[in-house]
Amino acid sequence: MAKKVVIVGAGPSGVLLAHYLLQRDQDYQVEIYERRNDPRSISLSKSRTFPLVINQRGITALSNIKGLLEILKSASIESTGSLNHQKNGKTQLIPRNQPIYILDRIQLIIILLETLTAKYNSDRLKIYFENQCNMVDFETKTVIFSNVGNADETTNVTVNYDLLIGADGARSQVREQFLSKDEFEVEQKYVPLAYKSIFLPVNVTSLKPGYIHNWRGDDGIAAILVHRIDGSLNGTVNFPRENNPVANFSTTEEVSQFFSEQFPEIAQILPESEAEAFLNRPISSIITIRCNRYHHGDSVLLIGDAAHATSPSLGQGCNASFEDVAFFDKLLDEYSDDIAKAIAQFSLRRKPDAHALVELSDNAYPLSGKLLFLEFFIRLRSAQILHQLFPKYFYPSFLQLLSETTVPYSEILNIYKNWIAKVKRANENFLHN
Repeated sequence: MAKKVVIVGAGPSGVLLAHYLLQRDQDYQVEIYERRNDPRSISLSKSRTFPLVINQRGITALSNIKGLLEILKSASIESTGSLNHQKNGKTQLIPRNQPIYILDRIQLIIILLETLTAKYNSDRLKIYFENQCNMVDFETKTVIFSNVGNADETTNVTVNYDLLIGADGARSQVREQFLSKDEFEVEQKYVPLAYKSIFLPVNVTSLKPGYIHNWRGDDGIAAILVHRIDGSLNGTVNFPRENNPVANFSTTEEVSQFFSEQFPEIAQILPESEAEAFLNRPISSIITIRCNRYHHGDSVLLIGDAAHATSPSLGQGCNASFEDVAFFDKLLDEYSDDIAKAIAQFSLRRKPDAHALVELSDNAYPLSGKLLFLEFFIRLRSAQILHQLFPKYFYPSFLQLLSETTVPYSEILNIYKNWIAKVKRANENFLHN
């Protein structure tokens, strides 16, 4: 008898999980519910879209779906390294041994949706947009959704499930239902940095394509830009959430002055239209999530940001979510599609790596301090060189382990625990002074 899986959230992890489940020999039926509009038919605001980096972890997970990785690569910018820009015009290159792929989050979701719906018909797959998860009844294995697409009349629908997947992001409604259950614990924290998105026009010749471009300003201010497939640039400007330098801007002149002081190279290519858009664009805050378990009973599971939202500083969020999907698929293999055993083991085995990822992302980069930044780059380059010369005796660099391997996050944290602890102390001192 077919097992009915209800996935809440049509983000990258939820849709990729549908790919995995539907290609299994076991007969699964999948229904996906998403509170937002269908990105294939409606242009979403730029404030909701941002670039994603797909590294070896994500590549490994995508490779298990025939043809999917090739389609993704064709819609992506291949990057072979990062360029760190200094105010004096000089740059520091951090090369990569393996390329990563950069694409817009919305474009990634569209690719996943289009390839999914092209393979499976409505007998096995149904997708409902503009449906908000309201309540889960764990006892009867039902979930209530509200159709929010009709402003005049909101209708509710009750859906039964054999397996319910909460893939609905850092502010997960499914996870909220866990709070009513005994012995469930969740820690939610705001990342010390907030951000605003930034978009620059095509044909910017001063910034080389194929690289992630980074700038460090003063007092914890930073910027990151990457090229998009159309030649334009997209990225974020990051700043301390509690000491926000852009919150009180009221004119485009103030925006232009801010970029001239903090990021002169960006200021030179910032059109007035984008300065005005930046002024009016909302400030975005980020929360991190740590849970003591990711499942409830024998039929509910959290994955991706719903389980372990993390700072975007290392570009691991989407990759870790894809890794969740592949990890769960292996557990279904191991336990012969026994859902109850697979989800319990997911909590047990995945939690150490998920918690380690939050710790790594929070404390990998110093927020301030020139000497600590210098030490960071020296550590990276020396580790790369020593590993290349003596691979049996020296680990790859911190960033290589993260993005060029599938070494578990918990092992990476153990290898680089002294550096992480040092940065954590320095960042805490910076934020409290």
